Amino acid sequence: MKSKKIIYTIMALVILNSACKKALDLEQQGVYTSDNYFRNEKDAVNAVSGIYSLLEEEDYIGHAETTFDTPSDDYWRSGDHGEDEGIENLTYDASNAAIRYPWKWRYEEINRSTNCIINIPKITAISEAVKNRSMGEAYFLRAFGYWRLMVIHGDVPIITDADYSKQNFNVPKSSVEEVRKQIEADLLKAVDLLPESYSSTDRGRVSKGTALGLLTKLYMYWEKLPQAIATGQKVIANSNYALAANYQDNFTRANESSTELLFSIQAVQNVVQNDFTIYYIPRAWGGYGFSQPLQGLSNEFEANDPRKKATLLTIGDQVDLGDGNGLTTFTADLSATGFAFKKYAVFNTAAAGGGVDHTFAVPLMRSADIYLLVAEALIRTQGAGAGDAIINQIRRRASAALPRVTGAGMKELIHERRVELAGEDQRHQDLMRWDKAKIVDIAAIYNLPVSKAPIDQNKTVTFVRPKNYYFPIPQVEIDKSKGVLIQNANF
Repeated sequence: MKSKKIIYTIMALVILNSACKKALDLEQQGVYTSDNYFRNEKDAVNAVSGIYSLLEEEDYIGHAETTFDTPSDDYWRSGDHGEDEGIENLTYDASNAAIRYPWKWRYEEINRSTNCIINIPKITAISEAVKNRSMGEAYFLRAFGYWRLMVIHGDVPIITDADYSKQNFNVPKSSVEEVRKQIEADLLKAVDLLPESYSSTDRGRVSKGTALGLLTKLYMYWEKLPQAIATGQKVIANSNYALAANYQDNFTRANESSTELLFSIQAVQNVVQNDFTIYYIPRAWGGYGFSQPLQGLSNEFEANDPRKKATLLTIGDQVDLGDGNGLTTFTADLSATGFAFKKYAVFNTAAAGGGVDHTFAVPLMRSADIYLLVAEALIRTQGAGAGDAIINQIRRRASAALPRVTGAGMKELIHERRVELAGEDQRHQDLMRWDKAKIVDIAAIYNLPVSKAPIDQNKTVTFVRPKNYYFPIPQVEIDKSKGVLIQNANF
């Protein structure tokens, strides 16, 4: 958990001259640290942009975080990362590389955010609006770093502002309860400081709705259902966060303007590669072929649900790869399971040479997720049928042909979350929190041979309670702490 006091920044837009053949001779303009960097509004904006840049790290949100959903019954890990097999099969230990990779990036996000939180208030040459927005962004992004740590590992160290100022990063773990309180405190500040929406020039920044959405998710994982309802209803009631007109609109080149995208990874073609997108696309089409959907997920969709077509590529489907060859057929040799995630298979059909489209904004949190969390909380506090209106909003948006639910209970809610959010890294965590609440039996679900069919008709995944509710702290971090960090129980 080392931090550097060097300021990291990214440009909001980089223009490259592809015709340039000679290296540029650049003169170093200076070395900036936290003590001399934060001088004006531009510095504050750039410092916050440097936090966002971490979301595109391949070993963080770019790919590694998606690995933690592979135990689920929705897809097979595929790919050539041997460490992912241990995660999928729940046979990992604390030395597993997939567990180690994102740890440092979560804390880098926390440290960069804290750097902004400490130093931006000292700037005088900055408008109040930009100062508030920048502080709100930093509070949210710090909360998001702790959120991922808490969801994956449970008890983790909290680096306080005082710890950061003293460069004291070797601190013991805090309890899940304490981490949740830290996340809540940061999100409440973010809600107060962030604007409801942005102009097109600042599209992609987190908004008040983003903070409310994550706060709703926090309350659901915390089993604070009334708070989840009250917070989530603020998202539902605000037109700035309305559902997209069509489900598939969230997974197209034009999706950056979708009000439903509360939080997303932004990228620029030929400047920043969007690893999240490329991992899902078949190898023969320029991707890496990871995370292949399973038959069980395909079977979950109702016969007349167009979300299946928008979510999954199935043998025989045709796709324009933008290579000038017209439509290409999705064939059996492109996936061992017979499926791929269409919602992430976005191509440059208008650009010369085609290829994977990296301008596609990958959704990390959609309003639909929050709608369904509120519906779930209503069902669990008020009984079957209490969430019907919200569930039907989601189903009506998907298709007018889908029958409306009446008296929906958790069975119907679980179905709706599975098909609406397929491939968006919610399934495994949903099943675990429902298991803790004794709503489902996750061990029985994962122990069914069909849970990983057709990869292996006899393969099962053994879920051990409470061990598998959380992943271990990376062993290398335990070793570096010299006894300060204590490993999670059962590892």
